[in-house]
Amino acid sequence: MVLAGGYGVVGAEVARMLRARHPSLPLVLAGRTPARGEALASEVGASLQTMDLSGPSPLDFSARAVVTLVNDPTDRLLRACLQAGIPFVDITRWTARVQQALALAAVEPPRAPVVFASGWMGGLVPLVGAALARELGGASVIETAILYDLADRAGEDSIEFMDRLHVGFEVTEEGQRRVVEPLTGARRVELAGRPRRVVRLDTPEQLTLPLVLGARTVSTRIGFTDESATLAFQALQGLGLFHLLRGERFRSLRRALLRGSGKGGRAVVHVEVSSPGGTRAATLVDARGQAHLTATGATLALERALGLDGDAPPRGVAFPEQTPSPERALAALRSLGVELEIHPGADVERRAA
Repeated sequence: MVLAGGYGVVGAEVARMLRARHPSLPLVLAGRTPARGEALASEVGASLQTMDLSGPSPLDFSARAVVTLVNDPTDRLLRACLQAGIPFVDITRWTARVQQALALAAVEPPRAPVVFASGWMGGLVPLVGAALARELGGASVIETAILYDLADRAGEDSIEFMDRLHVGFEVTEEGQRRVVEPLTGARRVELAGRPRRVVRLDTPEQLTLPLVLGARTVSTRIGFTDESATLAFQALQGLGLFHLLRGERFRSLRRALLRGSGKGGRAVVHVEVSSPGGTRAATLVDARGQAHLTATGATLALERALGLDGDAPPRGVAFPEQTPSPERALAALRSLGVELEIHPGADVERRAA
């Protein structure tokens, strides 16, 4: 089992989870500087391997499966796994790169399971959305609200995922696709005990949930624990500064705005699904923060790809929301230390901010 980026912020959490859940599973922590992973490798009983995704042959050793926890911008690792018939899990792609990967998989059809779990927090948002839709017998509207703590631990790949606040993106509303700007469409949603201001963010489940579940409206919004940060980002967007700061020249400055103290914080996510049969909502809370919550999603996606979740592995490309047993996945989520409360959606405050 190869974890590309396995000694990074999220990768270390995945390595520990896999070792705890599958003690006999061989683990390989791969990256450009394996020496950085020596302590973790010793802790979890893993081996180390050099892997450079910018090189011509990133996977020049055997693997039972590959989980990529770092960005694969030119699809070298994905292509290598497709050609070798190796199960592949990816949690790092933003929407445009998911579309790019799907195009590659159409040109080179996979011979082994490929799970794209890049929806928010390792695919947990679409997975929970699918479970709620199963209860309701379908989904017409799926709305997600994220409470993001800038003080939480976040690796460089997580910062890169967020670093597209100057790029408009498509959403589905009432069955129609339209382009919206990041940080717009402000609402207030009850999160962590009080109303929070949340604004639009580009995430892959806004592409995949309408396709997989047939939802006619899907939205994901984010708010920061310090509401002044949310307002500040909105102000920068309104002044057009994110557009002015686009490009490599201002890359460090943009990412400095998204990088906090790294001291840690709670991750909170609220997912609400509506259908003609009613409304259900779920709130996920991870006291260990977003890295641990993302690792939980990655672990469940890998178990899905290898059939370790009790179901047969998918054939070809799959998304987390396509799991045959979402209820079992939710039980696994709880077993990994994530608080999950499911309740009627009517008790959640949601209004224009």
